[in-house]
Amino acid sequence: MLQFKIDDTSETMEEKNVRLGIDLGGTKIEIIALDERGKVLWRERKPTPQGDYPETLSVISGLVSNAEVELGVTGSLGIGAPGAISRKTGCIKNSNSVCLIGQPLVHDLETRLKRRVRIANDADCFALSEATDGAGTGYQSVFGVIVGTGVGAGIVINGQLLQGPNAIAGEWGHNPLPWIRPEDFPGPLCYCNKTGCIETYLSGPALTSQCPIEAGESIGIRRLVARAAEGDTTCERIMDIYEDRLARALAHVINLLDPEVIVLGGGLSNISRLYNNIPTIWGEYVFSDVVETRLLPPIYGDSSGVRGAAWLWSKSASSAR
Repeated sequence: MLQFKIDDTSETMEEKNVRLGIDLGGTKIEIIALDERGKVLWRERKPTPQGDYPETLSVISGLVSNAEVELGVTGSLGIGAPGAISRKTGCIKNSNSVCLIGQPLVHDLETRLKRRVRIANDADCFALSEATDGAGTGYQSVFGVIVGTGVGAGIVINGQLLQGPNAIAGEWGHNPLPWIRPEDFPGPLCYCNKTGCIETYLSGPALTSQCPIEAGESIGIRRLVARAAEGDTTCERIMDIYEDRLARALAHVINLLDPEVIVLGGGLSNISRLYNNIPTIWGEYVFSDVVETRLLPPIYGDSSGVRGAAWLWSKSASSAR
């Protein structure tokens, strides 16, 4: 368990508009408390109960209680969770944390905590965080991408999170890889039971799965990138394949949405060469004579998801849920 409180005597807690955010992850559940300027007042995390929905509710409730006792204030609460809320049932759908699927998460938390709760997909929360006070600050259109264990995205337009009538806006990872090449076909089977989803080509596991095929050995991502930088031609080829696929997938987004900025998040966003190489490739696929869209690393990194959950209650996100 990790927790800390930021001392701030400049104004009383009663004078603060405190926003609580929860990042409901597969391995950890984290809470953050932000003041109206985005300053962190409190942070704590606990392990996620594996496959146990009732205990997950208990952990979330406990984290909220701890934060509010320590800060002496009742805050608004936003949740970033894998999957989305079904407009039909009000329950979680499309989650890779299967114990959440079909569960009335919002209803159960509102009943326990006796307040309204706003919830959004974890990738949506990442995008909202970076658009609010991160790398996408000042841009009217932000496409926030998660490339890690899985692949997802969120869309923020004029400070407003776009979720859509089906609650699936930004589900970029579950579209087919565009401009398919012979070596891409037929594509791996995705957990959504479709073949050739972008996620199956661009996730961290997808990148490392190329190593036994191309190099005849398993290589971790950090070592793969390092060996490519050292001149290893096989590792460089693996990275070239990945970058071309990522450029194609992002070009598809630019052709459809034409965002001012694309912010990468997730573990693979730490690969610095992507920010130089991808923009030199995607012009081949973007339907324009020039591409002004910027590709940027995140400001808050792993903290963006939990910050975005808190910002679900900001004025700029008042339409969320």
